[in-house]
Amino acid sequence: MDRPNRRVFTETLLTLAKNDRRIIALASDSRGSATLNEFATELPEQFVEVGIAEQNLVGSAAGMAKCGKVPFACSPACFLSMRSIEQIKTDVAYSGANVRLIGISGGVSYGALGSTHHSLQDLAVMQAIPGITVILPADNRETAMLTRQLVDYPGPVYMRLGREAAPRVYDDNYRPAIGKGTLLLSGEDMTIVAMGELVRSALDAGYLLRQAGISCRVVALNTLKPLDTEILLTAARETGALLTVEEHSIYGGLGSRVAQLLGECGPVPLTVAGFPDEPLVTGNQEELFRHYGLDAAGLVEKAKELLRRKQTTRL
Repeated sequence: MDRPNRRVFTETLLTLAKNDRRIIALASDSRGSATLNEFATELPEQFVEVGIAEQNLVGSAAGMAKCGKVPFACSPACFLSMRSIEQIKTDVAYSGANVRLIGISGGVSYGALGSTHHSLQDLAVMQAIPGITVILPADNRETAMLTRQLVDYPGPVYMRLGREAAPRVYDDNYRPAIGKGTLLLSGEDMTIVAMGELVRSALDAGYLLRQAGISCRVVALNTLKPLDTEILLTAARETGALLTVEEHSIYGGLGSRVAQLLGECGPVPLTVAGFPDEPLVTGNQEELFRHYGLDAAGLVEKAKELLRRKQTTRL
């Protein structure tokens, strides 16, 4: 049964922490949002609650990392990435502290709570800070396996997780690697590139396009920084058109990174699917995806328009 990635993360972390006393979980009055109640109950000596003080959360985690601990600082992505960004930049990144920053309920996961609780700028600001690895798992399996890898991964990391149940993408044989993309569907006419919990929508759109006679490649990325440039340039060269999909502003995220890469290494037609530069309508996550064309049906229409542009460009 599909479950929220945040729940899978904390269950995995608890299992790891029982056998590794270096692991510390920190929360900013967010143990409920981060589903850390069980962790706090079972391992109280490895849990720190700082209250509504995200700056203190990050600063404390940085200090623990410098003392040999492996801190996982968990807070809603909207607050972690905005309220404590100076501490993330100075205490964590510039100091090279091995802190795992876990942004819970990222993107528009909080739905009707609105723009104050949306995190649509976090990827832009995090990837602009030197030294931070930026990760977005797609489903439960990828979340659990990447969480295990983070324990001994060198350097600061920001990992964004969603709030709702994440539909399955990968089978039991999948073995993720930080910084490496995955080819989910082969195709020759165009490529959809997605990350995080919109990978499922991208894959569904790929299948729908196949039914319409369009050979669509689907590439999933679990890491925005460092970016798997090899899989992206191969897709650009072999399919000639890319559609990027992200639960983020159209500025500064996956689409911007891919546009920069293509501009430097060989441009092809590109469409960036994300949230526009405007206040969003109110609704739950599913409604927002549908309204802004980020569900499978909306991505199919964007893909078809991209193919028309590709054909015109060739002429």
